[in-house]
Amino acid sequence: MEPRPPLLPSLSSLSSPLSPFRLESASLLALAPLHSLARWTTITGSASLLDILFLAPGIHKQQSAPALSNAEYPPTAALTSGYVFRIENEATVRCLQSLGVAGCLVNVAVDPQPPHQWGNVTARLKSPGWASVALYGLGPVLTVLAVVLDYSIGDWWALGVLGMLMVARGCNVVVIKRRSRIGWKGAAEPGVRGDLLVLLSRDRWIRMRGLVDDLKAVASGQWLRDTNGVEEVAVSVATMVVYLAAAMGNNASSEGNLILLVLLFVSAVLLEMVNGLAEGSVMYGRVVRREGQPILYKRRLDLVNQLIEESGRDDWAVGLGMISKSSEDGGKRAVL
Repeated sequence: MEPRPPLLPSLSSLSSPLSPFRLESASLLALAPLHSLARWTTITGSASLLDILFLAPGIHKQQSAPALSNAEYPPTAALTSGYVFRIENEATVRCLQSLGVAGCLVNVAVDPQPPHQWGNVTARLKSPGWASVALYGLGPVLTVLAVVLDYSIGDWWALGVLGMLMVARGCNVVVIKRRSRIGWKGAAEPGVRGDLLVLLSRDRWIRMRGLVDDLKAVASGQWLRDTNGVEEVAVSVATMVVYLAAAMGNNASSEGNLILLVLLFVSAVLLEMVNGLAEGSVMYGRVVRREGQPILYKRRLDLVNQLIEESGRDDWAVGLGMISKSSEDGGKRAVL
């Protein structure tokens, strides 16, 4: 008679060691549809070669930076001339959206970057903010450290994945630099100062002041021109390289995948902190930065009356629809 198998497992089987943990395909994290890199592009106005070493999820989303303004083209009035138009520079609109506060007037200064080198660097640091630039500088350091660690453990697959992500990053950087070259900005008006009132959605009011030529540089024309055929091919290749890198990450060792996972995760957190701490933007040699604290108004008419008194005219308010009548037509009446 054959012995029946025991109903419970033996103690020896319970005490057997667990199989070792294996981490695979950490490179899939690179496919996360985050827009952090695109947001940083709107803050800096372009891209730099150092960006190639900042590897974070969403590399294939960088070209979508103009869409971050949510297709908002805010009505804007020149308080000095009464001229009403719309700002269609998506990077500037995105910057103003991040600075605006509902029910408040936010003063924004637009200044040219200093001509000397050290002043230029200082101005670029002050606009996004010293904290943002310092945190962003950690990204390339982390990438170099990841390369060194992968080389030290001899994980060539992990090194290949990092290299492919840097190639994809480089393609997007080159295309952004080409697309962000300054284009049409209207006729020059040297030495003339301008004063703009921008009406953003959700009752956010921005007052931009500076030289007219500086205001035109950040408010007129377009930011990123449309891509041409060669650039479309480069962006498509870069996107496919990101997906290919994600597929090849399975061949890397557990240690290599862990290094890649930590790199992408920490870089994503750093980039979100960088974008959140930004205090302005840089574009075409101009620095856009907030001045002072937001000023709260109980009624929109209070803001209108103050600006009419300061500007000495109210045609801009009629053009913006903030009042229905000009003082020349029998007095003003608030629309809202």
